[in-house]
Amino acid sequence: MEELLIDHAQFQLTQMEFFIRLAVALGIGFLIGLEREHAALTMDIKSFAGVRTIILSVLLSYLSMMMFYLISPWVLLVSLVGLFGLIGVSYFIAQRNNVGGTNELSVIISFLLGMLTFLGHIEISLAIAMVVVALLSSKIRLHRFIGTISTEEMVAIIRFGVIALLIFPFLPNESIDPYGVVNLREVGLIVLLTSGLSFIGYILMRIFGRNYGTLLTGIVGGVVSSTLITWIFSKKSKEQPSLVKNCMVAIMAATSVMIVRVLVWVIIFNTPLLKDIILPIAVILVASLFCTYYYNKKAEKKEQVDVEEIPLGKPLNLRTAIIFAAFYVGLLLFINFSNEQFEGKGIYLTSAIASATNVSAIVISLAKSAGQSLTFFVASNAIILGMLSNTVIKVGMVLYAGSKELRKMAYFGYGMIFISGIIAFLILNL
Repeated sequence: MEELLIDHAQFQLTQMEFFIRLAVALGIGFLIGLEREHAALTMDIKSFAGVRTIILSVLLSYLSMMMFYLISPWVLLVSLVGLFGLIGVSYFIAQRNNVGGTNELSVIISFLLGMLTFLGHIEISLAIAMVVVALLSSKIRLHRFIGTISTEEMVAIIRFGVIALLIFPFLPNESIDPYGVVNLREVGLIVLLTSGLSFIGYILMRIFGRNYGTLLTGIVGGVVSSTLITWIFSKKSKEQPSLVKNCMVAIMAATSVMIVRVLVWVIIFNTPLLKDIILPIAVILVASLFCTYYYNKKAEKKEQVDVEEIPLGKPLNLRTAIIFAAFYVGLLLFINFSNEQFEGKGIYLTSAIASATNVSAIVISLAKSAGQSLTFFVASNAIILGMLSNTVIKVGMVLYAGSKELRKMAYFGYGMIFISGIIAFLILNL
C-alpha cells in the first residue's frame, strides 16, 4: 500500500494522488489564464491576470491547502488575506482606468478551484472551470445578445425568476383532491416547465431561426408548438411552391420534436413507465426522423424558406402555461374518475380527444396516473393513441392549407408515422 503523504483524521492523500490533482489544478489554471491573456492581447489592454498569474494563483491555493494539513490552518488564512489584498489593489487601479473586475474575479475563482482540486473534487472543479472559460470567452457575444433584449423580454426573464425562485419553492408538497393525485408543487412544476420550455423555444427561434433555415426552424419551433409550425409552413408551401420540400422538412422536424417531448415528460413524471413505452415511441421517432432526413436531402440546399414571418408570440406566456396546468389537473381528475366509474374503458377516447390540440397535457396526466389508477399497459397505449390523434390534426392542417405537392409528400411522411404507430401498438399488445 502506498505511503500517505497526508494522513489526517478527516483527509488522506497519497503522493500519487498529490501529483495527479496538481496536474489537474495546473491545467485548470492554464485554461483560464490562456483565455484571459488571449482576451487582453485581442483587445490590446493591460491585464492584471494572464497565464502565469492565474497558474501561480492555483498553485498558491494548492500548496496552501497542503500546508493547512501539514503545518497550520493559519497558512491558508495568510494566503487568502495576501491574495485578496493584492486583488484589492489591482481592482482599485482598474477602476481608475474604467476597467471591469473580471480578471480579479477570475483569479479568485482559480484560487478556489485549486482548493477544490486538492480536496479531490476533480469533476466539480473541471465542470466549473469549463463554465468559467465559456463565460469569459463569450463576452462580445453576450454583450451583443443582451443589447438586443427588449423591455418585454427583460420583464419576462424577471417574472420567470420570481416564479422559479420565490413562488415555486414555497408551494405545499401535498395532495389536495379526493383521489390524492393533484399536488400543488407538481402543478407549479408544470407551469414552470411549460412556460420555461416555450421561453427557451422563443429564444432559440429569435437567435437561430432566421439564420439556419427550415430544418433548425422546425426543430426549435417544435419546442414551442409543432402544431404552429405545421400550420405556418403548410401555408408557406402555397406562397413559395418552389420551396415545398423545405416546408416539409420543417413540418417533419417539428413532429419529431413533439415525439421527443413525449419521452421527456415520461422521464420527468414517471420514469418506471419508460421501460414499457420506450421501444414503441422509438419506432415512431425513427420513422419521423427518417422522413425529416429524407426530405432534407431532397430540399435544395441553397434555397431556404424566409422564416421572418413566423410569429414568435410572447416571450413568457404565463396565461397559457396556467391554462395548460389547469387543463392538466382537469384531465388528471377525469382520468381517475373515469377509471373508477368505468374501469378505464373511457381512457382511450379521452386521450384521443385531449391530444387533438395539445399532446403534452394528456401525456403528463397519463404518466402521473400510470402505476396508480392506471396500469402501465393502459397508459402506454393511451399515450401512443394520443400522439397519433395529434398527428391526424396536423394531417388535416396540411390537407387544408398546404399546396398540392405538399399534400402528396404528407401522404408519404405521415403514412410512415401511422405505419410506425401500428407497429408500436403491436409491440405493446403482443
